[in-house]
Amino acid sequence: MELLLAIVLSAIAMTIIVGVRYLITSGFFAWLTQRARPGQYDRLKPQISREIRWSLYSAAIYGIPAGIIAWGWQNAGWTKIYTDFSMYPLWYVPLSLLLYLFLHDTWFYWTHRLLHRRGWFEIAHAVHHESRPPTAWAAMSFHPLEAISGAVVIPALVIVIPIHVGVLGLVLLIMTIMGVTNHMGWELFPRWLVNGPLGKGLITATHHEKHHSAYRGNYGLYFRFWDQVCGTDLGLGSFGDRVGSTANERSRG
Repeated sequence: MELLLAIVLSAIAMTIIVGVRYLITSGFFAWLTQRARPGQYDRLKPQISREIRWSLYSAAIYGIPAGIIAWGWQNAGWTKIYTDFSMYPLWYVPLSLLLYLFLHDTWFYWTHRLLHRRGWFEIAHAVHHESRPPTAWAAMSFHPLEAISGAVVIPALVIVIPIHVGVLGLVLLIMTIMGVTNHMGWELFPRWLVNGPLGKGLITATHHEKHHSAYRGNYGLYFRFWDQVCGTDLGLGSFGDRVGSTANERSRG
């Protein structure tokens, strides 16, 4: 009974952490949007309220496996998370960061493509695409089924692939910031980066906006690798070009 209570308390604590992290990060970038693009979100207040509600549901779903894994790391040795840099060669530190990001991106790409298939889209992914245009509050605005698919990735990886706790924190930071900035409805990064060699491999808001307008490509999370390999890279979008087709039309193909 004590064991179960400890795990439940850990899950609750992680749910609070994920929820607060979402509110702080999305709130900051929403504030930044108001400063940089005054009035951009003014007509979207009902949409933003919906995004926050779905996102807080998602925070609970993300927090449960994270809390279980956190308890297991500290008390039962369930994970490959380590704190001593001497346990692995120093070259493994950046490699583990890239490995985690690539594997997370791979999982996201293929599950995201699945969620755009007829049936899956209407059941789950349509919730996320109700954000038209997306805002900084939309990064975690998922149906619970979609949230589950995203919540299991990092907990599964830390069970099988060694990672320093600091690098894991960096992975979560990158995941959070890119998730929010890719949905702001405007491009935060300079044009030279987005259109340059680095932008050809990374996803920013300009790339992800094309997904929210065309619905049939640009499925990646961090990298354009799988989109380019699988022929689903639609290139960069224009924030003034939004498609007004129905959800059913967008989910075909």
